[in-house]
Amino acid sequence: MTTTPSAVDRILDDGSGRRPRADARRNLERLVRAAREAAGEIGGEVTAHEIARRAGVGVGTFYRRVSTLEVLLEAVLAEVLGEIVAKGDEGLADPDPWAGFSGFASSYIRLRNELCDLNERLGGPLDHARAELRDRIRLLVERAQDAGAVRPDVTWQDIAFLLVSVSTAGHTVGLRAGPEQWDRNLRIVLDGLRTPEPAPLPGAPPVEAIATS
Repeated sequence: MTTTPSAVDRILDDGSGRRPRADARRNLERLVRAAREAAGEIGGEVTAHEIARRAGVGVGTFYRRVSTLEVLLEAVLAEVLGEIVAKGDEGLADPDPWAGFSGFASSYIRLRNELCDLNERLGGPLDHARAELRDRIRLLVERAQDAGAVRPDVTWQDIAFLLVSVSTAGHTVGLRAGPEQWDRNLRIVLDGLRTPEPAPLPGAPPVEAIATS
């Protein structure tokens, strides 16, 4: 199974092998958590000031722990992509090909929503991780198709786009998404891919948005 260094370990690895002070590591852990949270909500426009505020530290502490904002965001991006690839490995290890594929799909969308447009902001520095992710999606889809659990007339490339399509904005055409909207979207997509009968949908459908003045 693939193991990827955490964002904290990636930033702390300066090649010297020295152990950082406990308080320095704690501050960096807080910054990484805050960066992941902020990236999931704000995307590529996140700033060092916003991350520091969420972490409860000053901007000076931010720049003592990381040299640049880009270094922190790249480490976060690598961490999340590594977690997605690991979920792919877990899916491949599941004895039930459909359960492995559908479980991965749910984890993939949840984690991918954290990435937003970080990869575009950073200029796509993690092509190797994306290649690993493509490989896991392909293997999961082909395994489920070989077991007769996924319709044979779609490709893994189709499914990569379909999975991304379930992410949703909060509003559309005067409707407000429910709290489990992306889960419902994913279930509909999965049922369209699955060869047996569909499963019940989670959550409630969208509702009329409340007009604001």
